[in-house]
Amino acid sequence: MSAPTSPADLVILGGGSGGYAAAFRASELGLNVVLIEKDKVGGTCLHRGCIPTKALLHAGEVADLAREGEQFGVKTSLAGIDMDGVNNYKNGVISKLYKGLQGLVKARKITYVEGEGRLTSPTTVEVDGQTYEGKHVLLATGSYPRSLPGLEIDGTKVITSDHALDLDRVPSSAIILGGGVIGCEFASAWKSFGVDVTIVEALPHLVPLEDEAASKLLERAFRRRKIGFELGSRFSGVQSTENGVKVSLENGKEIEAELLLVAVGRGPVSAGLGYEEVGVAMERGYVLVDEYMRTNIPTISAVGDLVPTLQLAHVGFGEGILVAERVAGLEPAPIDYAGVPRITYSDPEVASVGLTEEQAKERYGEVKTLTYDLAGNGRSQILKTTGAVKLVQAPDGPVVGIHMVGSRVGELIAEAQLIYNWEAEADDVASLIHPHPTQSEALGEAHLALAGKPLHLHG
Repeated sequence: MSAPTSPADLVILGGGSGGYAAAFRASELGLNVVLIEKDKVGGTCLHRGCIPTKALLHAGEVADLAREGEQFGVKTSLAGIDMDGVNNYKNGVISKLYKGLQGLVKARKITYVEGEGRLTSPTTVEVDGQTYEGKHVLLATGSYPRSLPGLEIDGTKVITSDHALDLDRVPSSAIILGGGVIGCEFASAWKSFGVDVTIVEALPHLVPLEDEAASKLLERAFRRRKIGFELGSRFSGVQSTENGVKVSLENGKEIEAELLLVAVGRGPVSAGLGYEEVGVAMERGYVLVDEYMRTNIPTISAVGDLVPTLQLAHVGFGEGILVAERVAGLEPAPIDYAGVPRITYSDPEVASVGLTEEQAKERYGEVKTLTYDLAGNGRSQILKTTGAVKLVQAPDGPVVGIHMVGSRVGELIAEAQLIYNWEAEADDVASLIHPHPTQSEALGEAHLALAGKPLHLHG
């Protein structure tokens, strides 16, 4: 496709969540947009991240239900996991969404360029010898799975999440290096598939960015599910063995398994793309931006995993939309990152929005907390899930943190984010009637209790 002769309003390098959201919003606002992507529109989230991992987790949930039907009075048994079938299901979900996205790109009349782009000036990007000029350039080149110094990823015994999503077999055992969101999600899915799993995490808790109470509830649930974990344990090396790998820890322990999944986070894709040469300010590979996603160069913005904000697809969407609106001359508000919902889709799920108790104490000094156990929630009992809703309240003020653990609590976080973002006080939520029996009642009951009028809560 030939480049527009006059400069486009916006040239976007990277068609993942941040890039395509910016492209869609900018074209809605009447801007002329060029979207450049070297692989497939949808990026990591659709093809190698959020969507495929959640499909694996759902297949795992189905396996667990088949295995455990007896406890609901249903005689089921699990004949086995057919990885080809699981992958077909997962790839079917991806391809449907991918087709939909491609259709949207066409419908919005976005100039879509397939190829590897490189920033060549504050207003130009070059793709395969062709230059695309824009009044504004948006960098949205995303992230890749990180490794540790000296840890060789071979793609067979030592793998990243990219490889893990395309496994053609169920390994008998696996060690997962990293107990963050990605590590816990794979541990959960693989355990459901019958894999013997051990997580190795250098920090004192699983999902270390969450409220400590949520981490402890997840650890308790993982123990019950016989998912092993070594906390506060640093990795020191890995050797190949006849049947897999042997991992050594700094504390002298050694663990053997068929596979090592390296899930130590994701790093920005920024090397060799011309950013430094054009003078874009960077740190540790990340592009630095202000609260409006502007870099130090007036014509260049950056969003998504490339910048040091929360690495979440929905954050990319929000940042991309903010840039499109700003470039179109609107005045969008900066994003309050504490107000962005965060979910780990393991079994049980961990979902949170706002501040942890520790962060709230740092900000306010004294805070009030309340924990509502899901044991008091009818729907949770029907689902046979355990967990809790924990609220953190500013002194005589709004609820500033909501932390939930339990099956399906990720679906409750939408209401929780309204509570946080609209600065609701406990009384505001307590006066709303939640439907019975639902898990959403747990959120209502927690606020009733916080407002001093508990219903199904043992004081």
